[in-house]
Amino acid sequence: MSGDARPGDRDPSSPDVDVDVAVGTDAFVDRGAGFEVAVVGGGAVGATAAYDLAREGADVTLYEKGGIASGSSGRAAGVCYNAFADRLDADIGTEAIERFRALSGEDTFPFTECPYVWLAREGDDQRVEIVRDGIRAMQDNGIVALELDGDELDDRFPHLRTDDVAVAGIAGAAGYTDPARYTACLAAAASGAGATIETDAPVAVSIDPPCVRHCETGAIHEFDAVLVAAGGHTKSVLADAGLAIAMKPYRVQALTASASLPEPMCYDATSGFYVRPHPEGLLAGNGTEEVETDPDEYDRAANPGFAASLGERVAHRFPEIDPGAIEVTRAWAGVCTATPDRDPLVGELEEGLYVATGFQGHGFMRAPAIGRQIANEILGGDGIDAFDPTRFDGDESFEIVEGMAIEEE
Repeated sequence: MSGDARPGDRDPSSPDVDVDVAVGTDAFVDRGAGFEVAVVGGGAVGATAAYDLAREGADVTLYEKGGIASGSSGRAAGVCYNAFADRLDADIGTEAIERFRALSGEDTFPFTECPYVWLAREGDDQRVEIVRDGIRAMQDNGIVALELDGDELDDRFPHLRTDDVAVAGIAGAAGYTDPARYTACLAAAASGAGATIETDAPVAVSIDPPCVRHCETGAIHEFDAVLVAAGGHTKSVLADAGLAIAMKPYRVQALTASASLPEPMCYDATSGFYVRPHPEGLLAGNGTEEVETDPDEYDRAANPGFAASLGERVAHRFPEIDPGAIEVTRAWAGVCTATPDRDPLVGELEEGLYVATGFQGHGFMRAPAIGRQIANEILGGDGIDAFDPTRFDGDESFEIVEGMAIEEE
């Protein structure tokens, strides 16, 4: 999912925060002071990794060619949940939610607990079975997820239209936040832990040894490790270093509107949209285009007719909303990243060169866990075998499919 109340037009300055809570840090392996790491990309994953690296004593420099959260993270939906059928994804989702809760606060960023419902409609037999199978897998993995029919859903959430619902799931751990503010806070916390934050700093990377070259000044700095977490730009950054990865950026769309939205957050799988409460009223999106796009040249404005069509679908699911009274306050497009097997690329690609990309639209919601995990691997700990980026040659031909895989292997 991609979208945000402030789609790139906000420059989230580094607030004065002291984030000193981290989940799972006992897994870190100390490589000692003076271990130098470059993080390329000032989005949620990069900022989190920089924070976790710095607080473990690494000498960290984060490079961002624009401003912090000026790319995909600043356009993310901010929907956070742990509703994953695969055990590994469920574990990552659990840690991410725990860290969102632990790190949030008045002086950092908000995290609002809110139920998350996903549903399939009568007559949509394929998605009905997918939803049911997914819920059962979640329950088998110890995830709190409830299965309801339309009547049971109506009892819990009377603001929803439920007469056309065949099956719905409710996630036990869910909420929403401001992605730009989260990212700015983690970057500020990384700075407070000793990291150097370089914004408006386009760079190129090279290997053997891992180096970063400032594209404007020409300055070259050698590092012990380099992490490329540059969202849709990760592919081109690595290509310039002579490395290919099996990832494709694709375009998605979202909007905010003034219409008031009651709980819950909702994903209508049949109609293909998500919606959540937002300070301006509601945030909704999808509009996924399953074709590769250029992360530098894509149209950042929403398509003509996107807002009207999405408004009608939201009003259908929340009948108290008058579709004619929905005032769109902002509509935009962002970029997500896909892989052949719909699992991300997280880990060491070449000696000393690490990557974190390919999150199928779920990167922000898992950033607290993925950032910590890749930092752990860089410092000598274990990686995530299933996400090992070397599982692909980099020249694979594949179709972009929205979302992550939901069946267990």
